[in-house]
Amino acid sequence: MKYLDRTAVRLIVAVPMALSLLGCSTYIDDDLSDCVPEEQTFKAEYELRLVTNINTEITTQLNTKADVQVANALRAHLKDIFTDFAHDVDLSFYDTENKQERLSHDQHVMDASEESYTIHLPMREYMHLAAANIKDNQVVELSGDDYCPTSRLADVPEGSETIDSHTTGLFTARYPMKVMEGVSQTFHVKLYMANCAETLVIDPRGHSYKDVKVYATGFASQFHINDSTYTFAEKSPFVRATKVETGDNNLCYCSVNFPSSDGGEMRTVVEVDFDEEDLDETIWQFFVYVTNEDDSITESVLNIRRPNKAGQLRIIGAYMGADGEIVPTGMTVVNIISTCNIYYIMKV
Repeated sequence: MKYLDRTAVRLIVAVPMALSLLGCSTYIDDDLSDCVPEEQTFKAEYELRLVTNINTEITTQLNTKADVQVANALRAHLKDIFTDFAHDVDLSFYDTENKQERLSHDQHVMDASEESYTIHLPMREYMHLAAANIKDNQVVELSGDDYCPTSRLADVPEGSETIDSHTTGLFTARYPMKVMEGVSQTFHVKLYMANCAETLVIDPRGHSYKDVKVYATGFASQFHINDSTYTFAEKSPFVRATKVETGDNNLCYCSVNFPSSDGGEMRTVVEVDFDEEDLDETIWQFFVYVTNEDDSITESVLNIRRPNKAGQLRIIGAYMGADGEIVPTGMTVVNIISTCNIYYIMKV
């Protein structure tokens, strides 16, 4: 989409605007319906608010001397996910009536946790939507953003059986604005995290294997910015977990994606108790495929009954059995519904 330079736009409309304003001021009883409101100048201050349990989760789940290398490697791997630093920010200002179309659009390289911008907009009410850290995330796109109700972050390619993990921590904000004439205004916009991460740490216990692939599934595929809700595909895609090099014998795989369902309406985390109880149903899953020395493949499916919300990290510990089966060690994994030798693997 091409955008005219704002200076060029001002030059183009300068003459007709001046004539219009002159006509508006000549006679008190003139019809003012064609008058163009003058642009007002105001400041918008943007702040990324990282509300996360990453430190607590790593300290709790990786708390032995043998876990130190895994913990350090995981922190390094997630440094661009659980961060309060924004590289880029996308700012849209929408009409609050009719189809709620976009009236103004700005993009900036922010490179900071906090930044303020001087914005010029006509006097009126707006719904303002902001999104940060999109440009460097190749598996998520901002779409439907010509109109406020349809603006969303979405996994790409849409409808795929398998997708890659997100590569940045995504932050968004919605903020109603009333721009007033001749008033010095500053709007404070706080952006909150919209994605999360899951990690599977496997102790191989000396068993030999040729390959291990890990996928996570059961997560939302889109986040609607205006009402802060998530939507789920009819069949949840499998997210390829990335192998984290730990420097020791432990295997560590990490997936970054939108949150899981929690049985109710999903909203962006602002303040949340991360120690919620397990639910009575499977919320999300790890699928693990271990290629054994005889080239057979053992599939293990780990069912997790505890939701994973925006801003959260979940770490699941497990060990490998003699036949390549993955056995969980934590209470958040209630069972393994399938551990069997198979001779296929999902398309990767």
